Amino acid sequence: MLYHLFEFLKEHVDFPGVGLFRYISVRSIFSVIIALFISLIAGKFIIARLKKNQITDTSSKTGENGKSGTPTMGGIVIIVALLAAVLLLCDLTNLYVQLLIISTLWLSFIGFLDDTLKLRTKTGKKETRVVRFLRKLQRKDKDGMKGKLKIYGQVGLGLIVGLALYISDQAVIVEIAHVPGNVEQTGQADELQYIRHIKSTKTTIPFLKDNLFDYSWLTPFKGASRQKAGWIVYILVAIFIVTAVSNGTNLTDGRDGLATGTVAIVGITLGILAYLSGHIVYARYLNIMFIPNSGEMVVFMAGLIGALIGFLWYNAYPAQVFMGDVGSLTLGGIIAVFALMIRVELLLIILCGVFLAESISVIVQRLWYRHTRIKTTKRMIAAGKYTKGEAVPGERVFVRAPLHDHYIYDKKDVPGRVLLKGPGEPIAEPKVVVRFWIISILLAALTIITLKIR
Repeated sequence: MLYHLFEFLKEHVDFPGVGLFRYISVRSIFSVIIALFISLIAGKFIIARLKKNQITDTSSKTGENGKSGTPTMGGIVIIVALLAAVLLLCDLTNLYVQLLIISTLWLSFIGFLDDTLKLRTKTGKKETRVVRFLRKLQRKDKDGMKGKLKIYGQVGLGLIVGLALYISDQAVIVEIAHVPGNVEQTGQADELQYIRHIKSTKTTIPFLKDNLFDYSWLTPFKGASRQKAGWIVYILVAIFIVTAVSNGTNLTDGRDGLATGTVAIVGITLGILAYLSGHIVYARYLNIMFIPNSGEMVVFMAGLIGALIGFLWYNAYPAQVFMGDVGSLTLGGIIAVFALMIRVELLLIILCGVFLAESISVIVQRLWYRHTRIKTTKRMIAAGKYTKGEAVPGERVFVRAPLHDHYIYDKKDVPGRVLLKGPGEPIAEPKVVVRFWIISILLAALTIITLKIR
């Protein structure tokens, strides 16, 4: 709103300094500062309210770590600080900012419902319509929302983002030609020339010379039909990216400060890439797509980074509050949507390598445990040693999953065989978190380097 106010003053009252808010760099700095201070101030108040209302984490994992009773749903702090900075400093007519705000509200609502269902609070004797509605959403084991409902919500957001980028005239890329000049003969030096604004399904792909990949290449059609079919592929990719990154961030949020710090590192990298993509000179120099108006997203990301740093004040070990699904699902969704809009979603394989490893570790653990349990059961039945209803343990690949827990827990505490022995002695939680941050920094550096390694 401050942005629009200063734009109004610029047109009607033009006085010195009124045009300062037109600069993305200035607004980004203010965005970080405002979000940081709001998260620090509001965080203290919100944590106190969460404690007072006994909105605490009751999962078995927190009980094992001696953290039972720690307030959860602290992601509200991040969302409040972020939206305050965005509404004050962003151009709210910008399509990309609008989609990021929608993504934030959409996934925070899903995360809020999930956290609410995990609390297992007493509802009293009288069952209201709201309580009956929530019970329909709840899993049978009462551990949060039904998985398929969360997936439906993430798929819905991916569909909205994909369709918006397809339909809107604001979502374009600009093809730029380098026109060589001849100073001696014509007196003209080399210059940049716009060719045209186009709707495109192109995206950035790492390490290749041309640095571009078009989703329409995956279709068997030609001409105009090929481009339309390419958008169908793009929308499907958008759905997959939003779902995968959102869930990956959710899995990473298992230790004090782990998800908060990792998302901040990823956010800084994406902010840099958005600034480069929205600046015609840098885009041409680095041979990346020039995406008009994408620079406005830097202000949004700056607000997110400020909010995360402020939240880390309370979330660092030992945590005074957990972000909960209301925070982790939202952060993952923002990262995914942000990357899709600046056409670097394929770079997330590198940039979000920590999230990817966490997700793969959970998938591998579950599949291998189920496979070995079924195999053992069949062997016991064949030998006549199986009793109906008997619990048959399976083998584990990791000591615990997600991956960060593999280094924290002792193999002796886990029943059954474990394929990977782990570090030997359990590593202290703060050290594991910092090491994962370091890995994220290295992956972020590699992601930026790919812009020139082609």
